Amino acid sequence: MRIILAPMEGLVDAPIRETLTKVGGIDRCVTEFIRVTQGMLPPRIFYKFAPELHNRALTEVGTPVAVQLLGSDPEMMGRHGAKAAELGAGQVDINFGCPAKTVNKHKGGCVLMREPELMHEITAAVRAALPVDIPVTAKMRLGYEDRSMGVACGQALEAAGAAEIVIHARSKVDGYKPPAYWEEIARVREAVSNRVIANGEIWTVADYWRCREVSGCDDVMIGRGLIARPDLAAQIKASQNGDTLEPMAWQEAVALVREYSAALQARLEDKYVTGRIKQWLNYLRQGFAEAEALWPQARKIREVAPMLACLDQPAHQLKRCTNAA
Repeated sequence: MRIILAPMEGLVDAPIRETLTKVGGIDRCVTEFIRVTQGMLPPRIFYKFAPELHNRALTEVGTPVAVQLLGSDPEMMGRHGAKAAELGAGQVDINFGCPAKTVNKHKGGCVLMREPELMHEITAAVRAALPVDIPVTAKMRLGYEDRSMGVACGQALEAAGAAEIVIHARSKVDGYKPPAYWEEIARVREAVSNRVIANGEIWTVADYWRCREVSGCDDVMIGRGLIARPDLAAQIKASQNGDTLEPMAWQEAVALVREYSAALQARLEDKYVTGRIKQWLNYLRQGFAEAEALWPQARKIREVAPMLACLDQPAHQLKRCTNAA
């Protein structure tokens, strides 16, 4: 009954993976996608997206990290899968689920679900290029224009040798709007023999159990829910054992944001660090009333130190947040 941290482009980078896996409950992470086109990417690009490759593809606390590739050229995808393995990846994941217009326009991500045969070619090429002990996995949605392609695409991936399939329970057109169609994941799971992992709209422990019941999947992938509630995976693991955990307090969440900020400052200019903190705080609004109360002030702050000082303010002192734009 595994819990996997979802790849979220522009947010779930190595620093946030380190921060969240330390909280506990996460069994695996997946990198943001590495875009594969016509040229062979140098090792530094793999290390940029997956610095964990320097540590046997593990986070500091030992959580495995899969390297995700996105592209439509089977030969180049195979070559990049082989390079990822050569650099130390223990799992290579293929992105067939990204709904972004710019990605789909260049024949990457979810638009490939219009062509199950091409999905098969890409996956088979990556599988053939890797050592047999390194699994190839894939992430997809239920379809592009609608949710009718899930079974066909799942079967194409199974035939190509994908060990696991993560399914985001929406089509591209659905975007991220509720609800998640977990029952459609069940249809795919029943049509393939490889392991299927459910993804979409898991925000609480109760959501997790409903998703498992409806989808029939033992494993889940969680993205936004874990960003909003950093202890959600730990809470779920406790519930699997019949236990409960005291929910994370706001000041504990602030400590995580501070840790994340320090890691980012070693890699990015401060103006970008502030932007990443705001992204996370925006999600934390769904898990913490304090974040919701701070948001009107914090969203205007441009520098890191005032931002962190603002997060430390008691609710009745929110107006003292300074250095706003």
